[in-house]
Amino acid sequence: MSSRLRIVAGAGLACAWLALPLTAPMAHAQGYDTDPQMEIDRLSDQLRKLTGQNEELQHRNRILEEQLRQLQGGAAPAPGRGPAPPSQPPQQTQPYQGQPYQGQQPYQAQPQQSPYQGEQGAPQSAPYSDGPVQSPRGGNRGDAFDPSQNPNAPGAPRPLGSMRGQSNFVEPSTQPGAQPGAPMSLESPGGMAAPSAPPAAGGGSITTAPPTQSPKDEFDLGIGYMQRKDYALAEETMRNFTTKYPSDRLVGDAQYWLGESLYQRKQYREAAEAFLAVTSKYDKSAKAPDALLRLGESLAALKEKDAACAAFGEVARKYPRASSGVKQGVARGQKRIGC
Repeated sequence: MSSRLRIVAGAGLACAWLALPLTAPMAHAQGYDTDPQMEIDRLSDQLRKLTGQNEELQHRNRILEEQLRQLQGGAAPAPGRGPAPPSQPPQQTQPYQGQPYQGQQPYQAQPQQSPYQGEQGAPQSAPYSDGPVQSPRGGNRGDAFDPSQNPNAPGAPRPLGSMRGQSNFVEPSTQPGAQPGAPMSLESPGGMAAPSAPPAAGGGSITTAPPTQSPKDEFDLGIGYMQRKDYALAEETMRNFTTKYPSDRLVGDAQYWLGESLYQRKQYREAAEAFLAVTSKYDKSAKAPDALLRLGESLAALKEKDAACAAFGEVARKYPRASSGVKQGVARGQKRIGC
């Protein structure tokens, strides 16, 4: 009896021992089947943590690459080699998105904003550096002004005493406002064509010394005053010329322009004396026929009809080869006063 009990007890223990390995997996599997939502939430939370860590590592990698590019851009390139092209930023990997569980919203990683970037799309500025900025090509910036490349550019340094621009001086002709050899016009009240150059703007004028102290330069200076209708300075310049250079070949012309500067200001008596000096002292001058015509016009303005008619008649007798402009002026003057 006792042996049968021992056999039955032994068989029961053997069955219990054999059934123990099978009950544990079933209990564990039953534990999963009882709450699958909790397991899915746990896996989703781990996925979010891993994705956040991945994005943080990528963000740090971008910052390091940006600083490396800035350091390479500020340093001088090697000789014979251009600046290294900027490396492309690494493409951001999309976080893993599995099939969401029914009834759960899919997780989407939110893009993180860089701490050194303000608004989206704003350009990134280089970090501030206390040290001196090194520039390529031997210390010369590409956008800096180099006066050695273009010495005539505005703002380039110039030696002391140099002047910019070109001289506005025009070589004077025989008569202001007329071409050389052209007939003298008496249409203007003064009896000659008005100079083409306008008078200088402003108040009083100051006599300007010629560039050099040669007689030709001083004579041209007086002609320039006549062209500007600055007759007072023209009178002073021509009078000084006749005093300083009495034997110069241009003294006859200077005497004529002295009388012309007086005639234009209606100082007819002084003008007549100046024109008379041309016809008497410098009768071989090229301006002698013009001076004799002007003498007649000055006398006519002084109401001395007989003397004016005598001067007009003397032009054709003394200068038969006078220009057509002078002859036409004589005819008009004689007709005007009724010679």
